[in-house]
Amino acid sequence: MYNEACGHETRRFASSCTTVVDLIIHYTLYILHYTLINSAAPIIHYTLIMIIGEQAPDLLGYDEAGNELRLSAFRGRKVVLYFYPKDNTSGCTAEACSFRDHYDELREAGYEVIGVSADSARSHQNFRERHGLPFHLIADTEHRLLEAFGAWGEKKMYGRTYMGVFRTTFLIDEEGRISRIFLPKEIKTKIHAEQVLKA
Repeated sequence: MYNEACGHETRRFASSCTTVVDLIIHYTLYILHYTLINSAAPIIHYTLIMIIGEQAPDLLGYDEAGNELRLSAFRGRKVVLYFYPKDNTSGCTAEACSFRDHYDELREAGYEVIGVSADSARSHQNFRERHGLPFHLIADTEHRLLEAFGAWGEKKMYGRTYMGVFRTTFLIDEEGRISRIFLPKEIKTKIHAEQVLKA
């Protein structure tokens, strides 16, 4: 369905694009709702807010121990900022354990790993201890960071509509700019750390 307002927005971004890749990225991220449909997953109407090349917000939130995390504290290092739906669920556990198992390789490649979900700090503490996770988990219970990155929104499954987290990963460079985005359909939870290392 064509939307007139979106049509104007498309032309505005298209005029600023210098390559075909830029055009595809801007058109996809600003105009289209990214829809992920399969028999085992919810229907997701997905619109990213942050884009490649954009400066990520400095204040990320508070981790499982209540400590404030700022992106500037990792300046000079790359950051894997990954958003996931819920602690101790099968897919999220597989994804976290993938980062755990490849943590040394990621560190050697210059990455810090930070997970984000809407779970509480207590839930995160349990999740980390249960699976021996060596990285921080942000308890974004008010969805501020999730919404800032466009990783929070409406989902539909089995005829039920609800708000939830879109599994998404942002790679952030040494200067705090987004360098790569993994959308939900791209992420393979069991080998996601390997996907990041190959990016």
